[in-house]
Amino acid sequence: MLIDEIKKAFGNATDLIVRPFIIDNREITLVMSEVLGSSDYVNDFILKKLLTIKFQSNDIGNELLNFIPTNNGKILNKLSDMTDYICMGFALLIYSDNEAIAIEARASVDRGIGEVNNEASITGSKDAFNENFNTNVGLIRSRIRDCNLYVDGMFVGKSSKTKVGVLYMNNIAIKKNVDDIKNKLKKINVDGIIDSGNLKSYLDNKTNFFFPTITSTERPDRVAQALLEGKIAIVSDNSPLVLITPTFFVDYLHTSDDYYEKAINTSFIRIIRFLAFLIAIFTPAIYIALTTHNQDILPLPLFLNFMEQRSSVPFSALIEAIFMSISFEILRESDIRKPASMGTSVSILGGLILGDAAVSAGIISPIMIIVISISAISGLAFSSIEMIYALRWWRFILMILAMFFGLFGIFVGFIVLLSSLVTTSSLNVPYLAPFSPFIKGEIKDTLIKGSHKKVRFRNPLLTKNKVRERSQ
Repeated sequence: MLIDEIKKAFGNATDLIVRPFIIDNREITLVMSEVLGSSDYVNDFILKKLLTIKFQSNDIGNELLNFIPTNNGKILNKLSDMTDYICMGFALLIYSDNEAIAIEARASVDRGIGEVNNEASITGSKDAFNENFNTNVGLIRSRIRDCNLYVDGMFVGKSSKTKVGVLYMNNIAIKKNVDDIKNKLKKINVDGIIDSGNLKSYLDNKTNFFFPTITSTERPDRVAQALLEGKIAIVSDNSPLVLITPTFFVDYLHTSDDYYEKAINTSFIRIIRFLAFLIAIFTPAIYIALTTHNQDILPLPLFLNFMEQRSSVPFSALIEAIFMSISFEILRESDIRKPASMGTSVSILGGLILGDAAVSAGIISPIMIIVISISAISGLAFSSIEMIYALRWWRFILMILAMFFGLFGIFVGFIVLLSSLVTTSSLNVPYLAPFSPFIKGEIKDTLIKGSHKKVRFRNPLLTKNKVRERSQ
């Protein structure tokens, strides 16, 4: 029997509800997952309604669909389809040996709409994505009330069957970019996709080892802004983060607050972030180069001060810098993984050990603590954890080059860094745009932000519909 096959497919799971009923002299069996389906909905809107039905023909399936109030019902005649719908939170009404109707009766298992945690905004909206696919798409649609916002859904993962949606503005986004994303998603052949982070590894640019080429965000307003620029968003069920592609290097210098503040204030903050990017990467390497190979560049009083501080330190500048950098990374990781109530204690303890105690013991020079601290704090100016990791890797690479080749090694490292950025692409779009290639209209919204009246055109690399707004 069909019911026995369903039980066998689920291994006689204890959360599988199988309840037969006699309705109008016909046997109808309810099958649903107790943890995925809503018992209240089934009792109030399905079972109570069934008690009053009078079948008029032998076409029971269509009569049930027309009688029971549902906007998402379907007649099924395959065992695989029935088990899939049960796993998606549907209730099955089996009325024959090979047919059943599936009625959506999902239970609410998400945590509701909360506030933003990692991308806090001072003046922007406070709502954030959660783990529910429909809720996340709704948060985006509430900001873009346009029928041109397309949502193309599919299921990824042979076992997880995770619902994934590709969102784009049909009148703005380039169709080829949309098709490329869909093709990449369709080619994913794994047992399960649990989170959007799993999707990113399949969509990311494999030629770039450090800098992120796909943006993850928990902010609906940021996704809406990206869609209006011609970008593509990927929403994954069970994930509070939405992916945005393509992405540019300058996107990591921008925040949601930038579009709520005056242009002059935004420009100043973006320049500060760019300086923080340079400081995070180059400061330790420059210090190592100046104290090991290029002492003649330093003024004599400053050189003597550095040498005096390092006179009692038994290690080279590179060993000092690596030791301090690794210690800071351990401290930061411990602070992230610990509960909030313990985070302060870890920070205080780490500060005492890495600061006063290390200097007093003669293991680390005071100037090295200052250099590494400035570099590490500058890296924290970015909210993207992947960008922070990229800064960390390039900091270590440049420190090693500075130790062996001095300022010349830093110059070589800078050329390699610049070459890496120039040759990187995101969804076949140059990563360093609009600087390379140079796009005059887009320069008004990079480091220096122009007023809304001056930013009239979209990036031609993202759309053929270039006009953002028309002059009055």
